[in-house]
Amino acid sequence: MRRLIVTENSTLDGIISPMAGWFDPMTDDAELAAVNDRHGADSDALVLGRVTYEEFAGFWPHQEGKISAYLDQVAKYVVSTGLEQADWPNTTILRDLDAVAALKKQPGRDITVTGSTTLVRSLIPTGLVDVFRLFVHPVVQGHGIRLFDEVALPLSHTKATAFPSGVVLLEYTPR
Repeated sequence: MRRLIVTENSTLDGIISPMAGWFDPMTDDAELAAVNDRHGADSDALVLGRVTYEEFAGFWPHQEGKISAYLDQVAKYVVSTGLEQADWPNTTILRDLDAVAALKKQPGRDITVTGSTTLVRSLIPTGLVDVFRLFVHPVVQGHGIRLFDEVALPLSHTKATAFPSGVVLLEYTPR
């Protein structure tokens, strides 16, 4: 069975949205970029919520570079009950979390979920998430949306990597 990996960028105080100037997807940190490239190579599917999908589809197809090229070619799945059509190539609309569970059973590599706060929060209690990959940025925002707001979830720490930019990658698996 494929792994479903939630990847989020977070402040030190756990804020994942809004990213008020502290997150730069085009960072100059070569080590961080290499890890992101490796994660992309391990994943052949990207699952997004509607809001994140619309933000990505409005931005990334108009950019150049490795991130844009990856996002254009990877199989994208947007979980939405209201989205009528998805115009970004290689995108399929999934209507519910059962479709995400079915996607995990299909052959393939890892499935990544990024951003998509509402979707991720709805996935947590289902047990579908295999790994939480948190890129913690060296900033305190003080307000905003937290990933694990009002949820109790025991986790096992599996990895920690510090990068020259000050970002720390923390990986956890649900117990």
